[in-house]
Amino acid sequence: MMFAHRVWSAVFAAAISLSCAAATTNTGHRFVIANGQFELDGKPIQIISGEIHYPRIPRARWTHDLKMAKAMGLNAVTVYAFWNAHEPTLGHFDFSGNNDVAAFIREAQRQGLWVILRPGPYVCAEWEFGGFPGWLEKDHTVKLRTTDPKYMRPASQWLKRLGQELAPLQASNGGPIIAVQVENEYGSYGKDRDYMRAMRKAVYDAGFSNTLLYSTDGDRQLKNDTLPDLFTAVNFGPGKISDPNDPNFAPRRAIETLKKLRPNDPVFVGEYWDGWFDHWGSKWDFTDAKLQSSEFEWMLKQGYSVSVYMFVGGTSFGWMNGANSNAKAPYEPDVTSYDYDSVLQEDGQPSPKYFMFRDAIQRVTGKVPPPVPASPKPVSFPSAELKQSVSLWKTLPAPHHSEHPLTMEDLDQNYGYILYRTHINEGKGELNFDGIHEYADVYLNGKLAGTIERRLNQKSLAIEVPAGGAQLDVLVENTGRINFGPNLQDERIGIIGDAHFNGATLTGWDIYTLPMETTSKLNFTDSSCEGACFYRTTLKVDKPADTYLDTRSLSKGFVWVNGKPLGRFWNIGPQGSLYLPGEWLHKGANSVVVFDLYAKPGRKVAGIPVLVKHLGAGKQD
Repeated sequence: MMFAHRVWSAVFAAAISLSCAAATTNTGHRFVIANGQFELDGKPIQIISGEIHYPRIPRARWTHDLKMAKAMGLNAVTVYAFWNAHEPTLGHFDFSGNNDVAAFIREAQRQGLWVILRPGPYVCAEWEFGGFPGWLEKDHTVKLRTTDPKYMRPASQWLKRLGQELAPLQASNGGPIIAVQVENEYGSYGKDRDYMRAMRKAVYDAGFSNTLLYSTDGDRQLKNDTLPDLFTAVNFGPGKISDPNDPNFAPRRAIETLKKLRPNDPVFVGEYWDGWFDHWGSKWDFTDAKLQSSEFEWMLKQGYSVSVYMFVGGTSFGWMNGANSNAKAPYEPDVTSYDYDSVLQEDGQPSPKYFMFRDAIQRVTGKVPPPVPASPKPVSFPSAELKQSVSLWKTLPAPHHSEHPLTMEDLDQNYGYILYRTHINEGKGELNFDGIHEYADVYLNGKLAGTIERRLNQKSLAIEVPAGGAQLDVLVENTGRINFGPNLQDERIGIIGDAHFNGATLTGWDIYTLPMETTSKLNFTDSSCEGACFYRTTLKVDKPADTYLDTRSLSKGFVWVNGKPLGRFWNIGPQGSLYLPGEWLHKGANSVVVFDLYAKPGRKVAGIPVLVKHLGAGKQD
């Protein structure tokens, strides 16, 4: 397989020449741009792909979802690789279990699908910190997505380590990977083409030297980051005009922008958004399937290659949801579900949109896809009362002492909660923070005094400290680092800078790191607990199957099932149940642990067969 249809420099020309020789082996394939079109082994090919994120799908369901992709008529899948999932601490990599991206790609090949790889290091994807590991910001001087060596060095090391796993799976070696993306929508962040060239070299040096490399961005951002010697794709979503002859027809407008830049290249829509993501405290996003299938079919009829984003969204298990940021709403945390209103639902069930897209592909290509596999539906499990408990305040580890607040990253913590404790003098006034990320409960002598939310652009709280002063506790939650926009640069978690009360800066802090990586060492008792508490119960299962854990009786916090980090809940909605894969359950008693900031005795959880979409505690939207 050729590396690209252009040569960027004499240095790479020799490498490309050698790549061509490798591409002609008996076991390899040759994917190139020739005569204004994609060619695979000398024959024209139209890429019809769909995005799937392996960490968002339980491993036991990978095969099912890939078969569903093939049955819809896709001939490829597009795959992000998530740096923070694979390198949770600097220099320590994890490619096991649900992180085994090579196994996922090999399974895609077994199902007859080609693979378009998007290795980052930045991926966006409504994923925590856009895929960056939190430890990147321990150095407060690092400049993300720049040629700063403090960024480029670990980013390049990540790509090289990923290359060890995946470079052997390039199509030229007989694998399914036909293209590899350089960076990700960088034009939405910056305009430094020297950085883009550095990232291209890092991808090449990671072993992806015999593959088509490309960049992609929104049509309005293409002018910011395209390199003249790097193939380019365009990303966009559906518009409001259904007439393809209208100049404002969304696919026509975006693709014409791309063609002005690359008139002689084939058109590749790197992302066609068939849905959208959802934020805590906002209404669930529903999209127009009929319009989308019409636009999708029009693009296919023109011979354009398209990747649907998302084919299946899945779930941002654990702490991995991201957050959006824009001028109107500087912080909008995403819900745990990444259902995305995509063609395949979060639990692997085909939506009506799936069949509309399937019919469109069949009409255009004339090919009859394989039969649609059976998709077992989620089931119900009996409710269980949360009885055993332990107060958060009885589980605190030894503190770190610092005169001024330190962030999670300063203390080598990525996710979870962090507690700040000091003494505050008596008085009535404003407790102010230079910054606070992202959700903080403030306690005086153990009693909740109020909450400060980044989502609501809050940095202060009116308090009244009793005579003699009080113990001040500030319990801060990482609700999900921003994954998109300029605020990526400063996504440290906790108290940012200093805290002040009536003009005086508060010092002398004891800081407790609470990553909540496991609940196995908690000492539960049969006594009840209110406030910030862990609760435990048993979910009884006769036959393991997919379900949704009903969280509508809970307030705000996190759930583990059999030690697996399921995800976040919050009674402001719009999500009221959490997808629970059947593979995480076993016959008999299953442990459910809930951490709730505002726990009360008598609450229950149950397995229900649906993703609850509501706005506000208990209110259906």
